[in-house]
Amino acid sequence: MPLVTSKEVLEDARKRHYAVGAFNANNLEYVHAIIEAAEEERAPVILQASQGATNYAGLEHIVAMVKASADKATVPVVLHLDHGKDFLQNVRCLRAGFTSLMFDGSTLPFEENVEITKRIVEIAHACGIPVEAELGKVPQAGQVTEEEVRALMTDPEEAARFVELTGVDSLAVAVGSVHAMRQQAAKLDIPRIKKISELVGIPLVLHGASGVTDEGYHDAIPAGICKINIATELNKACMKAVREKLAKDPDVIDLRKVLMPGRQAMKDAVKGKMRLFGASGKA
Repeated sequence: MPLVTSKEVLEDARKRHYAVGAFNANNLEYVHAIIEAAEEERAPVILQASQGATNYAGLEHIVAMVKASADKATVPVVLHLDHGKDFLQNVRCLRAGFTSLMFDGSTLPFEENVEITKRIVEIAHACGIPVEAELGKVPQAGQVTEEEVRALMTDPEEAARFVELTGVDSLAVAVGSVHAMRQQAAKLDIPRIKKISELVGIPLVLHGASGVTDEGYHDAIPAGICKINIATELNKACMKAVREKLAKDPDVIDLRKVLMPGRQAMKDAVKGKMRLFGASGKA
């Protein structure tokens, strides 16, 4: 089916109390693995591309790969910009055919974050495309202490004001997760998630979720998390399978034979997350 917007799938997730998995796709293997998993699990899915991914694979190539796979799929597929860092990148992705945008102004002063986010919302909504924004700061693994993670968390009252001023469709919040964690050890502030959800009234997004425990997912979704971003866990699964293949067959020269185990490992990881998030069977 044609690509759908994140607004429709996230509104359904909020209504039916599950979360949609948002998986970073860097090349063809990722795209196939994620959409095949969604088909088999009968789950809606968000494929997202960061600016790093579009620089690596090419913006038009990413869009073409995802659209071609989505056209053959029978489940809802969204193409989302992950961590768009500026106004122009959002415009480029809007023109290229993304069905969901994001502006990450989390490092900016509140007023500047509001100003740029509002501009992006205005142009995106004119085209029927929803926008995710970020408030608070989800740090990188190894850069902060537990106390510093807490200090960077999203303030619920500020979040309510931000949403009112910008008109965003979903909000990424800092509630204890950390980007690029290799172990599932992040401790989420569930009461904070509940309070933000009550005040903003829109779907909440969890970034840096590869480091969240299964129990954390279980508690965060009914509290208001409707979109959960996964990147590091797919990378880990893929590279583990690739290394094992090379160790067993060090003389292999056909790249396809190396990448296929990695693709299968990513697919298995995606299916596992969809089940944890309660998304399986929701398409």
